[in-house]
Amino acid sequence: MKIYLFNPDTDLALACNRTNYLPPANVARMAADLALLPAWYADTDSGILAPSAYHAGFLAEAMHYFPLSVQLVTPPELSEHTQVSIQPWGWNPALRQRLLQSGVDEASLPSSTTLQHRRIVASREQLSRWLTFFEEDEDCCGQSFNLYTLQACREFVESRAGVVLKAPWSGSGKGLNWCKGTFTPSISGWCARVLKEQQVVTGMPIYNKVEDFAMEFFIDHHRTVHFAGYSLFETNATGAYRGNRLLSDTDIELHLTRHLSLSALLRVRQRLLSLIADEIVPYYDGYLGIDMMICRDNATGRYRIHPCVEINLRMNMGVVALLFRQHFLAQGSTGWLRIDYAPSCQSLQQRHEYDLHTLPPLIKEGRLVSGYLPLTPITPQSHYRACVYADEPESKYDP
Repeated sequence: MKIYLFNPDTDLALACNRTNYLPPANVARMAADLALLPAWYADTDSGILAPSAYHAGFLAEAMHYFPLSVQLVTPPELSEHTQVSIQPWGWNPALRQRLLQSGVDEASLPSSTTLQHRRIVASREQLSRWLTFFEEDEDCCGQSFNLYTLQACREFVESRAGVVLKAPWSGSGKGLNWCKGTFTPSISGWCARVLKEQQVVTGMPIYNKVEDFAMEFFIDHHRTVHFAGYSLFETNATGAYRGNRLLSDTDIELHLTRHLSLSALLRVRQRLLSLIADEIVPYYDGYLGIDMMICRDNATGRYRIHPCVEINLRMNMGVVALLFRQHFLAQGSTGWLRIDYAPSCQSLQQRHEYDLHTLPPLIKEGRLVSGYLPLTPITPQSHYRACVYADEPESKYDP
């Protein structure tokens, strides 16, 4: 039996690299609020690891309208299931240790050695080398620099008008520091802390981005790499994830090829398939995503692909959006998949109720046609929600 769990702290746990890692309170809150998210991408007859309170009723109602075939598995019940295949959002040493302590058979978990190999491949330190494979493609751009000392960080920041510094392991726009040519005490302190904890800072020029997108891949149990589909998404000004467009691959290609040729996209895809086969297949199976950008050169007006902004060696929201559109969105409908945060539980509850009232979901034959659909329960303790707006740009809520 496959048992899925949502652990959005996995990149932070990789950065810590200790088995006794504990997530920050806000990330633990996200994990609790969105625990049922895997129900929308899990295989048939799988389990979802989540407490039963609040989740059982929500899941039963969702299964009434949609062809979901999953069951809740509470943490105390985990040891009762034999021959399980754990399917987390992402693997890390702390999760492995926690599952062992919960009674999961060690034989069903990746080894500590395998997890260390995956950690290395998932680091942003790898980006500089991956990008060298695209240097001769005139339709590609992108540089990444590994900075191992505070002086190297200073020189990199002061040599350019604008750069972004990144911790080697972090997710959803976290672990980023945007710089404008001055190595301030704040930036120096941040770099010193990252170097002490993670041994390297990754530096990238700031590009004139016009689109965020990704290519999603799947490595099957035969160790064969497949292109799973595209992800077209939005980030805010600091790079944090906002949401995914729910569009077919054909529509996303049409959107992207407003700026560049289809042949350029296909070349990048083929090169990544080869790179993944060589670099990742020995240590990993399942979904992964490569985040990219389309950038505009201000001097020439030419558009290019930055083919490797991030390597997401885990499940990601692009795949969730892709699978939701395939299995639960009505033919011809489009929309957005969003992750929202509210500083107060009351404001999230009010927004949820407003959206249900103004954008009631229309569901036909197990597929969402239009309206607002929460993908996870909104409880009195919730600060986060995952939701879909079908055939709507997003909520018009204005408290």
